[in-house]
Order: sequence, then structure tokens, then C-alpha cells
Amino acid sequence: MKFSKLFFKKLLRYLLKPLSFVPALCMMYIIYSFSAQDGTSSGHLSVTVSHYLVLAYNKIAGKHYSNEMLELLIIQIHPYVRKMAHVTEYFILAMTIALPLYVYRIRGIWLILLGMIFCVAFAGLDEYHQSFVAGRGPSIRDVKIDSAGSFAGLLVAQIICFIGRKTVFRGLSLEHYRQLKKNYEAENR
Repeated sequence: MKFSKLFFKKLLRYLLKPLSFVPALCMMYIIYSFSAQDGTSSGHLSVTVSHYLVLAYNKIAGKHYSNEMLELLIIQIHPYVRKMAHVTEYFILAMTIALPLYVYRIRGIWLILLGMIFCVAFAGLDEYHQSFVAGRGPSIRDVKIDSAGSFAGLLVAQIICFIGRKTVFRGLSLEHYRQLKKNYEAENR
């Protein structure tokens, strides 16, 4: 009974490891899709998000701004909404990149270093890609903003993975497996 449970855990671990790349690939596709939008579509999307944020603030804060004031607020927060979209996209990308690195036992400074190299390279390629899209252009500033989001995402991911490894996923760890196997062999001698 114990051996079959150990076998199932080992099989599960080896089947799930390659699938840990799927969230990162999905996030890369999402970022690519946003970058492929022309300047007008991209601007319209961020203005729409800005509009909803201002309306939500107006309602939650109990303000009763006029339509002119609402439009002014939308114009004021629009650039910040665009930059926060960059930070958010790359924060999520970094977290999804950290997952397979952590699963393949890359931890500590190496996780941050490899994750940053990948995320910054992807951000650079993404900005290069935008140079071919109508109404868009590459920006070193956006790469820096993307890098900040990536760094924050990698730090948060490393903290979450460390806590998870010490608590929730301890039963799936190789050390735990080796200890159980050793105990099983000792009992059956």
C-alpha cells in the first residue's frame, strides 16, 4: 500500500513538472496579443480601463464629479494606467516563469537572475515587436518598467514557493520521498 502511494506521488511529480511551463506560455501569448494591437486599439483599451477606474472611484468615494471633471481625471490617470498595465503583465509573467524554475530546483539568487534575464529579454523583444505595429513604437522606458514588475514578481514568487515547499508541498518533495522509501525498506527487512 505504501509503495503504491509512493509510486503515485513520484509519477504525479514527473507528469506535472513539464506542465509547469504552461502558465508562462499563456502569459507570453497574452502580452504578445496586447502588443500586437495597433496604437488606436491599445489607446482605446487603456482609456476604457481609466474610465471605469474613475467611475468606480467616484462611486466608492461618494464624490459627485461633473462630466467635465470625470473626463479630466480620465486624461490625468490614463498614462499611469498604461504603465501599471506593463507592471502587472510582467509581474504575472515573472511569477509564472518562477514556477517552472522552482519546480526544476532553481532557487535563491539563481531563480531571480535567470527569471530577470528571461523577463528583460522578453520585454526587449516585445518592444522590438511593437516597432512593426501601426501607431506603436519601442520604448526603453517601458522595458525598465517591465523589469521592475518582473523583479517584484520574482521576489513574491520566491517567497510563496518557499512557504509552499515548507508546508503544503512537503509531501511531494524528494527528501520526503527518500525518507518514506527508507522507512518502507527498513520495515520490510
